[in-house]
Amino acid sequence: MRRISLITAALILVMSGRLLAQEWTDFTSKTDFFHVNFPGEPKVKDITYATEYGMTLPGRVYSVENGPSRYSVTVVDYADAQKIHTARADECKKNGGEGDACQNDWRGEVQGSIVYASWQFFQRPGAKVTHYAWYVSDLIEGHRLQLTNADGSHTFAAVHRHGTRLYILEATVPRNAPAPGLFQQSLQFFDESGKQVRYRSYYTTGYSDEWKFPAPPPPRTR
Repeated sequence: MRRISLITAALILVMSGRLLAQEWTDFTSKTDFFHVNFPGEPKVKDITYATEYGMTLPGRVYSVENGPSRYSVTVVDYADAQKIHTARADECKKNGGEGDACQNDWRGEVQGSIVYASWQFFQRPGAKVTHYAWYVSDLIEGHRLQLTNADGSHTFAAVHRHGTRLYILEATVPRNAPAPGLFQQSLQFFDESGKQVRYRSYYTTGYSDEWKFPAPPPPRTR
């Protein structure tokens, strides 16, 4: 009887551990205006992010490790991109530079931020990109990627820009594990008043005579 009780207790502990590992948290960042489901409470770390044109911008990484699986949302604020690039161009001219050497690249920096963040996944050693596509979440445009890593694990990623912020959503799961659908599909964006946004048409930015950053949003349904 004692042996059976010990075996039963061990099974209960194992099952309890699995259940705890499967608990998900509805997480909302009031600082960075997004919501996502994490398998636990995320750690938040301040970072600096190196951009395509050599700027350093502030950001945060929200991350959870759940056994062999890893989940993260990286948020980078491009609000000061124009100011930094303009100051760099002015300094270049002051030092005698001219023409393309002193070009102000802030529009290219901002407009290319999704592409550049996506390109970083292509550069990962030993990883093979198996899917790369244009993508929307609540009609907010972005890119979606899937990678097979050197150890056989799979990474699922999405990159969006809303307002002045760049969002990099990433989950890595073991070989043969199901895709992290609950994490991927839970992403939502909020305005500065804390209200969830959803647009009637695609939220996107593009070049025109009236190109602005952040882009004027299209009409919303809520």
